[in-house]
Amino acid sequence: MGPERLRAALPAVPARGWLDGALARLAERPETVGRSFAAAGRNAGRAPLPDAPGWTADEAVRALLLAALPPDRAAEEVTALYRYGDPDEKRAVLKALPMLAVGPAAPPLLHDAIRTNDARLVAAALGPCARDLDQAAWRQAVLKCVFMGVPLAAVDALAERADPELAVMLAALAEERAAAGRSIPADATALLNRLTAEKEA
Repeated sequence: MGPERLRAALPAVPARGWLDGALARLAERPETVGRSFAAAGRNAGRAPLPDAPGWTADEAVRALLLAALPPDRAAEEVTALYRYGDPDEKRAVLKALPMLAVGPAAPPLLHDAIRTNDARLVAAALGPCARDLDQAAWRQAVLKCVFMGVPLAAVDALAERADPELAVMLAALAEERAAAGRSIPADATALLNRLTAEKEA
């Protein structure tokens, strides 16, 4: 999801109108981004955006604010906004990461989100921004989704990145759950079956 599509998905009122003012202030004084970022929910609303599935108005506005930051300030501001933000603000940062050139600042934010017990943050960290996770960390994050019951549909590029090592980890979890009289979610079972079939083919 790029900035142009996100902006087009926003309703003209109040979200797009308020955003225009916030962007004008940011262009003159980039240090105002924190104030506008925090105020996005109150001023733009939190309604889901039909033309941007999975996004709400406040998330889209926050992402567009971050995308407008001067490149030399982006990593510092994004890190601070994530670190001190509430869960909704943290999720917006994670969802915006693929649009931002923050380089090595991205993985620490993803690792922090994955360590939480907030399913929404874990799911956001495994969206398109998960491209910044190395394979070992990505596998552990997918396994955490299974533990938490986060639908694997939230995992971006799952079909491309799932590998035999992930199958081993899922199989071990399935055995552990079976010994306790429980099972892993259906989507995890389907993934394990596919990976096992591919290995045996």
